[in-house]
Amino acid sequence: MGITKDYLWSALFAALLACVGCHSSQKSATPALPAQANAPTLTATANPKPQTATKPQAAIKAQPATKPKPATEDKKVSAPPKVQPVQPTPKPDPVGELITQVEREYQAGQDDYKAGHLDAAKQSFDRAFNLVTGSPPEIRSDERVQGELDRVLDGVNGLQLEDADTSAEQKSEPAPIDEANDVTFPVDPTIKAQAEAEIKATHSDLPLMLTDPVVGYINYFSSRGRATLENSLIRGGRYREVIEKILRDEGVPPELIYLAQAESGFHPLALSRVGARGMWQFMASRAKGYGLQRNQWVDERQDPEKATRAAARHLKDLYNQFGDWYLAMAAYNSGPGTVQSAVRRTGYADFWELYRRNVLPRETRNYVPIIVAVTIMTKNPSQYGLDKVITDKPVPYDKIKIDYSIDLRLVAGCVDASPETLQDLNPSLLRLTTPKDREFELRLPTGTKDKYISAIAAVPRDMRVWWRYHNVGPDDSLESISGVYRTPAKAIAQANSLDGEEKPQSASKIIIPIAPGRHATTEDGATYARHATRYKLRRGDTLQSVADNFAVP
Repeated sequence: MGITKDYLWSALFAALLACVGCHSSQKSATPALPAQANAPTLTATANPKPQTATKPQAAIKAQPATKPKPATEDKKVSAPPKVQPVQPTPKPDPVGELITQVEREYQAGQDDYKAGHLDAAKQSFDRAFNLVTGSPPEIRSDERVQGELDRVLDGVNGLQLEDADTSAEQKSEPAPIDEANDVTFPVDPTIKAQAEAEIKATHSDLPLMLTDPVVGYINYFSSRGRATLENSLIRGGRYREVIEKILRDEGVPPELIYLAQAESGFHPLALSRVGARGMWQFMASRAKGYGLQRNQWVDERQDPEKATRAAARHLKDLYNQFGDWYLAMAAYNSGPGTVQSAVRRTGYADFWELYRRNVLPRETRNYVPIIVAVTIMTKNPSQYGLDKVITDKPVPYDKIKIDYSIDLRLVAGCVDASPETLQDLNPSLLRLTTPKDREFELRLPTGTKDKYISAIAAVPRDMRVWWRYHNVGPDDSLESISGVYRTPAKAIAQANSLDGEEKPQSASKIIIPIAPGRHATTEDGATYARHATRYKLRRGDTLQSVADNFAVP
């Protein structure tokens, strides 16, 4: 019995071991994955063997567990982990962010305007302006911000101009030199021989050199460009005396007057295709350097006297820099940096040598020959049939300094002149109103200064942009005048101390107290001029405040 019991225990124990062994074998056939799978390690060899197809996982013989390799061994056979380069954190660009926001509001305003939602458009434009004016000064003064602001303002001005009658606006005129720069005329041997003889007998403080390009432009102004030359001579009669005096006062050759003749044809409102403006074709940045104001009210590049003085000083500075009037004129056209670079590259401080070497811009290469050609022809009028051209007479005028804003149509009523006459005398004004809260030298028809002072005294200072004078006709009544100016007859009677039933006396002059914001359309159809100009916004400006400053309804 004891043997049987021992035997049974032995058999039971053997069966148990067999069961456990079977279970262990099944478990090792599918090895457990480590907590983090590593990429298979590759050992570099000189001649790597092609890989063979691997057996299915079920057929892989179970391997006994191995101890992990030391870290040093791993380093020998493991490829180093790929280190991702740290991307630098982009620097914030507050200017770019501001421009993006401004552009978003501007485009929203454009969309609303096109859809006819004018109030919404105005609000979007206001927000665009306020984004700029509310930004810190160092951001607001950035050139990119100013460029975006100029673009937005030009766009808004364009929208406002679409339905506006601009008959009262001063019109810019193309600069004559743009047309001359686009042509090349052949050298006529007869013209060249004639010009050579004339130069010898011509007195000029500006050296006159006859070259083939000069002869080509003499040929041009004798034929195709003759009308341009004659028109400039006609208009120049009005300004020649004052220009030559200023040039002498500033110590430069009086012949430099022909630079203005070639540049603009003596037109104060001349505008080149690159943005140079006025009789002396100043770019805005250069004009600022010589004291010419340019703001929402005036552009003194269009003032003949002030622009002439600035041009004379600029030319004198250029002559002092280059020691040669031809190089000074070339630098006036293209900028001193361009000429200085050409001189440095070639080693020649001589315009004609730079011309031959073709190291100056095409426009500048033509610029000096055009001026020399005009000088030779104008100084020898009979030889070129210019002696019979009847030039304009100088236009005298009175001056008065004012420190209030006034509409030129009210000025015209005070002195019995036309608004166009006042605009012609004051070409620097960009619109029909003089500057607000700053001094302006107003030019009046000669002999009318006292009349103006007397008439303007009857108009309240803060109403001089809005009120008008009206010359009463024989059939005028308070009611008919009221209809013309859209102003109540009672208000007209009160402003002129008239009885409500009293008819204004024919040929008299009465005041029309137009309410601010209610612009009348008079018989000549004139409306407030809105000259598309750039305005530098200030903190606190809104579209409405800018409109108020410009006297825009």
